[in-house]
Amino acid sequence: MAEVAPAPAAPAKSSTKKKAASKPKPPGPSASELILEAVAASKERNGVSLAALKKYLASKGYDVEKNKARLKTLIKSMVAKGVLVQTKGTGASGLLGERHPRCCHLHRAR
Repeated sequence: MAEVAPAPAAPAKSSTKKKAASKPKPPGPSASELILEAVAASKERNGVSLAALKKYLASKGYDVEKNKARLKTLIKSMVAKGVLVQTKGTGASGLLGERHPRCCHLHRAR
């Protein structure tokens, strides 16, 4: 029996990897800026509902149907960060208002 020589080792892969081309940012304001704009433009005293917010975003060219889940997540995170105040409801539903710096004494924990 003839002995078989060991197979040559595979050539080492180069450590330089090509990065995938990143998508360019769409022109116009971001969704969070549009939400803040909608809340500020609202004349409602109690805040803006999710349906009214979606109408405003659609009128500004934001694809609401495609980004439904992203929109709800964004609203929840803005409420958690304190950028928006939820006057009624829980989660992404209910009425949303903007936080006024002059009335922060009302929202402080005692």
